[in-house]
Amino acid sequence: MALTLRLLTSAQLHVKCCRHKVLHSLLGPLLSDSMSKLYSSYKRPGSQPEKNLSWQNIDFSFKKGIDALKTQLSMLRKETKDYLIGPGGRPFNQYMLEQTRVLWEFRSQEDLNKWVISSDVEIGGKSEVYLKLGRNNQAALLYGTLNTEAPRDGETKYSGYCSMRAKPPVGSFARKKYYDWSNFNSLYLRVRGDGRAWMVNIYTDPYFSHQKDDLYNYFMFTRGGPYWEEIKIPFSKFFLSSRGRVQDDQHPIWLDKASFLTLGFTIGDKVDGPFQLEIDFIGLLNDRAHTEEFAYETYEKNPQI
Repeated sequence: MALTLRLLTSAQLHVKCCRHKVLHSLLGPLLSDSMSKLYSSYKRPGSQPEKNLSWQNIDFSFKKGIDALKTQLSMLRKETKDYLIGPGGRPFNQYMLEQTRVLWEFRSQEDLNKWVISSDVEIGGKSEVYLKLGRNNQAALLYGTLNTEAPRDGETKYSGYCSMRAKPPVGSFARKKYYDWSNFNSLYLRVRGDGRAWMVNIYTDPYFSHQKDDLYNYFMFTRGGPYWEEIKIPFSKFFLSSRGRVQDDQHPIWLDKASFLTLGFTIGDKVDGPFQLEIDFIGLLNDRAHTEEFAYETYEKNPQI
């Protein structure tokens, strides 16, 4: 009986959580920021209780709600039209014969707005990172200073990282979308670095909950010269980092190309000092000469002779 009550309680909490997400995505622009305040029960220790009732703090904005609804309906109409044409809004024959695709290129501030930057400042560190357009607005320049000094909070032992991450694609009415890279087998980059090692990250969002924190990495070594460097990374070279799952030589875990969520770059080579990385474009390539499915050797426990 106790187990049944516990399951019913957890189910009710899950329904309330889903209901909150749907209402917040649809009515968020209509009610400004008061919807999140209405559902939030967290209060800082020592803070005074609110005198006004929660419903009295609602800032109703009818015009913002109408504008947001028009925007979402316009996005939905475009998505429906693209879906009727074919995958990605292209005819099916073009989609099947596609061998190259440019995902991101950096030619304006609008292209930079599709990315976010972060550093160890979020955990109390002292690293600095900036993102701007390069010379003649022909590339993205990611630069800053790496500082490995750990914050003196008594808990954090390591610090010193900076990253750049693409914003995940979002559909109409705040629906989560995914990148379809199933026709390609390699990531193609044109970069110019300063000789330091960078980590290329692919974030996934698979169906099973125990895989939701999977992060696949590839170490990219830049030359550090004045010339641009073209880098081709097969998807089979990406390895799974230890975020919630364990892999070994006998049970390798490789990348599932059907669940791409976003892409990012991270520097954390434990070397204090300035860094910079210029990125011209990021694309996909279907290299027909590359047939490797997994980059590491596997072993059988009981091979048959």
